[in-house]
Amino acid sequence: MKLSELRATLREIRVSPVKTLGQNFLHDQNLAHWIINQAELTAEDYVVEIGPGLGALTKLALEKGARVLAIEKDARLANFLRERLDHARLEVINTDALKFDARALFSQHRVKLLGNLPYNISSALLLKFLEYPSPISLWLFTLQKEMARRLSASPSTPDYGALTLRVQLYHRVKYLRTIPATVFFPRPEVDSALVRILPRDPLELPERDDELLLILIRLGFSQRRKQLKKLLQKQVADWDAAACSVGFNPKARAEELSLLQWIALANFISPSPRPSPDLTNNERFPVVDNKDRILRYASRSDVHGNNLLHRAVHILIFNQAGEVYLQQRARWKDRHPLRWDSSAAGHVNAGESYDETARRELKEELGVTVPLEKISKLPASERTDQEFVWVYRAEVSGSLAPNRSEIESGAFFPQTIIDGWVAARPDDFAPGFIECWKVYCRKKRASRGTLI
Repeated sequence: MKLSELRATLREIRVSPVKTLGQNFLHDQNLAHWIINQAELTAEDYVVEIGPGLGALTKLALEKGARVLAIEKDARLANFLRERLDHARLEVINTDALKFDARALFSQHRVKLLGNLPYNISSALLLKFLEYPSPISLWLFTLQKEMARRLSASPSTPDYGALTLRVQLYHRVKYLRTIPATVFFPRPEVDSALVRILPRDPLELPERDDELLLILIRLGFSQRRKQLKKLLQKQVADWDAAACSVGFNPKARAEELSLLQWIALANFISPSPRPSPDLTNNERFPVVDNKDRILRYASRSDVHGNNLLHRAVHILIFNQAGEVYLQQRARWKDRHPLRWDSSAAGHVNAGESYDETARRELKEELGVTVPLEKISKLPASERTDQEFVWVYRAEVSGSLAPNRSEIESGAFFPQTIIDGWVAARPDDFAPGFIECWKVYCRKKRASRGTLI
């Protein structure tokens, strides 16, 4: 839309741009086409657009064949988009993007996010839509130039800081180009920039305790001019040994450490735990027949290597809001590493009953002891890795303590989100969880909602 057309349209719909809503409308058509081309949209994409305004990018995304969800806070603009574009592949919702539950996007196979973010809430929007785990495969943001430089900064530069590291921990950020203020109406006081953000490969960075890492980063950048040694003296007992091990100057300041060095510092303080290989190799499981009767006992490697029938438990943990905790399996697991799974799960060991195993696994993996309710028993099959599985459920009111040697990450999710996620992206999950979730949902429907 040319500038003259844009002005005329705003007069027609009686909209005066509101500064507090960050309403600066793009009127450079060539730039709009260039931005859309950076997203490499196809008919397979589900595009979420934050702040579509008068639809400069929305229309072009639809022309690429993508489905578009436009989130517009201004009701006047939302109504304009519905009336003027009126497209079968377009959905416009009139809401604040900060109130939108991005987890609902797991029900879409491939999601790309576009946005001309209001300067005054850009940080909040970024952190919300970049939160891990995310269903989004590409973020293409127009931001205040200063913010774009912070996100894409390198160590030992003025723009490099805590926000840089927090975003780059799970993402790769590229500063694509500066966008002059002159291409917007009304003209903002500063230039903007376009950044492209892609998710990192989960195995690209070492294992670490993210909670500890972010605490260190926050403290380290709390007073940029101070040496890290003074800011982190309570966290690091032997600073010189830490500096030598990680490979930085003992007198370094926060901006001098790369992301890998920050991770190494966190691991120096609290090394990433792993189960002892001897303990794992020495585990013995009951080998059973097709009616779950014990035939003999065998090692983990023998059971898994020969696909022998054996026993396991899965536990679904619910919070008081009715959400289910899912764990992401540790990267070192011999089966289904980094896939999402039940709240806790594990093999029945020699000499254990199903119930004893469920209590043990819950304590070992999540650090809680709560009453367990049996839901159903699954027959052994290829989908359960040849395991007979008893499924349990439990409720917790306090916090969980995930075992870092077993769990890469974890979070609570509404049951409807899990339903959509499993349907759209089954490869994100360990197959055994999908079978357990199916049987739980069937039981819930059969009991007419008595299980919530």
